[in-house]
Amino acid sequence: RASREALLGGVLVAYEFRRSTRHSIGFSVGAAGLAVSAPKWVALRDIDQAVREKSEWIVRKLHETRERHQRALAARVEWRDGAVLPYLGGSLRVLTDSALAATALQPETPGAAATLALAMPRHAPPEQIRQAVQEWLMRQARPLFAARLDHFAPHLDVQWRKLSLSSASTRWGSASASGSIRLNWRLLHFKPAVIDYVVVHELSHLRVMDHSPRFWATVRSVMPDYAGLRAQLKDESIPRW
Repeated sequence: RASREALLGGVLVAYEFRRSTRHSIGFSVGAAGLAVSAPKWVALRDIDQAVREKSEWIVRKLHETRERHQRALAARVEWRDGAVLPYLGGSLRVLTDSALAATALQPETPGAAATLALAMPRHAPPEQIRQAVQEWLMRQARPLFAARLDHFAPHLDVQWRKLSLSSASTRWGSASASGSIRLNWRLLHFKPAVIDYVVVHELSHLRVMDHSPRFWATVRSVMPDYAGLRAQLKDESIPRW
């Protein structure tokens, strides 16, 4: 959708330009690249100047977006016998075997990936394998999340009442004043400490329902190193389901 371009720091950047009802020039960088919006009364020469002034930020954000895209491609799972995906800070290798009576996690070998053996033909369709792995992960998620909620709730002097699993693509958890907690089962792709951060985050909302300084102080009281764990939720690439 690019309609204009600019030379920014030696990089030729094509971008989408659109007029809007906003009161100032706006910049956004996403998967589709740079988009610039401006009020109808702003002259093109002023927009070009604003883009040049913002060049360092634009080039940095475009670079970060490209790196995230490359990491996402690298994390893509080919759903077949032998597929590997991240699991609790390690790796989970998927094997298919029609002779098995049931799907099960085989004993781990020190230093090796855990093995999830699926009771299905070796050449099962990719969608069937993906669905079986997702169902297994969801079965593991509920008791693990409940145990961590039970562990941290007394530290925050709160009580959770209901746990639901979420499949949201961009949200890791949510909490309601009634004590209901929703956690994304895909958190199992992260190491346990990151899962604990999300658990503490949502339990903290049972005391403070916004993201005010008081809320973050509540999180910090239980998890002083939360900032680094929070960053991993944004920086680490996990399989897209």
